[in-house]
Amino acid sequence: MLEAFLYLHIVLMVFWLGGDLGVFYSSRYVIDSSLTPAARLTALKIMLGLDLGPKICLILFLPSGLTLISLDAHGGELWGIRLLPWWLLLPVWIGSFAWIWLMWTDHHEPGKHPTVKRVDWAIRIAVVAGMFGMGVFTLVAAEPFGVTTNPKWLGGKVILYALAIAAGLGIRRQLRPFGPAFFGHVMAGTAGDDDEATVTKSVNGCLPYVWVIWGSVLLAGLLGVAKPLTNL
Repeated sequence: MLEAFLYLHIVLMVFWLGGDLGVFYSSRYVIDSSLTPAARLTALKIMLGLDLGPKICLILFLPSGLTLISLDAHGGELWGIRLLPWWLLLPVWIGSFAWIWLMWTDHHEPGKHPTVKRVDWAIRIAVVAGMFGMGVFTLVAAEPFGVTTNPKWLGGKVILYALAIAAGLGIRRQLRPFGPAFFGHVMAGTAGDDDEATVTKSVNGCLPYVWVIWGSVLLAGLLGVAKPLTNL
């Protein structure tokens, strides 16, 4: 069972990075003003379709990671109680699929479900805060959550996961001017230099956040494989 969820965790990381590369590549055509509006719209549809993969992987990274901790022999006990029993993981998985439904709804019908968007945003803020706090505690505590194997690597990995989600929120904020400029002017064939500059600035402004996500996922994967300083 442990091997199966470890394999799932690795597959999620691969699809996360691979999908993000596709999103990045197709975005170059979205902002290319030398293309026709129809060609740029096609590129945007491809970009949004590819973006679903990383969004799903980001969410499932949480329950799959917690499941790995639960199945690991060194998962730890606190006051004689197993920290992550199966009955506690079950609502985590159910909640994660509910989160995917929220993301999916907002992704396919943007702007039509403001409450869904706000709930999804609130969940991400809560996960960032919770994961960051747990990560810091794991780094500084001698035996975090009863684990005696010095899991500093796990604390770092959890913080990197929180950082990746936070960077995704930064991307959302950065892209807010994109929709009105692209659909309101580019697709109407009335885009001027200012509109094209807004589209390009919105998309290219996401690049620092993208680098943060890629770096966080790659480094988290390295920590998960190397497990430095672990006392096993």
